[in-house]
Amino acid sequence: MKLTGKVIVVTGGAHGIGAAMLRRFHRDEPRALVVADRDLPAAEALAKELGGLAVACDVSRERDIIALVERATKEYGAIDLFVSNAGIAVGGGVDVPDDEWRRIIDINVMAHVWAARAVLPAMVARGSGYLLATASAAGLLSMVGSAPYSVTKHAAVALAEWIAITYGDKGIKVSCLCPLYVNTDLLKGALNDAAGASIKASGEVIEPAKVADAVVDAIDAERFLILPHPEVATYFQRKAGDYDRWLAGMRKLHAVK
Repeated sequence: MKLTGKVIVVTGGAHGIGAAMLRRFHRDEPRALVVADRDLPAAEALAKELGGLAVACDVSRERDIIALVERATKEYGAIDLFVSNAGIAVGGGVDVPDDEWRRIIDINVMAHVWAARAVLPAMVARGSGYLLATASAAGLLSMVGSAPYSVTKHAAVALAEWIAITYGDKGIKVSCLCPLYVNTDLLKGALNDAAGASIKASGEVIEPAKVADAVVDAIDAERFLILPHPEVATYFQRKAGDYDRWLAGMRKLHAVK
């Protein structure tokens, strides 16, 4: 899919990977860019820079996502590309309190469900539309030190797969973004605390702009899996090829965390 002339919505769009994607999309001259974020002042600043629309949106609430889709559609017409990008990280294991589990599940999983629920009917009716879910390499592999992040990112990948399988013959395109380590506030916070040894052992920390370039290339090719860190494909193949050996390697990382 070409982005020129398209209506694009990005959640978590005011910072990090979301902001980088919007800036990169802008270069391809879309018809409209919608910056959705719970940080409305930052969203408004970016929207002003790009000539887009800022919408306050807390993706942990389905009603906010419904309102976002309704606002974007009212302003610009049919949404061509919806990027469900907002996400959080929580460090810790199964002992993480239930309210934190519920919060990360709502943001990292249910927000993708609610977004699909909001945009798919219109997309299917017209026979075209694109969904892009920001997951993580943790959704293909795992995250040492964070059970909530690992579990929810696996779920995000699984949902994107299911939508691609179920709606792919109805004109719906789906991509799933699975980067390793990216220089964002997310990495500097809970993920950095959880990931320590993994970051040192498993790959380069890249800039959000590089992720955005990979996203545009994948959309152009209508490719499902977006891997800004190519080595993730190798790790994923090794995991599938010998699960027990892969688990042993991950335990070694955990031991030096």
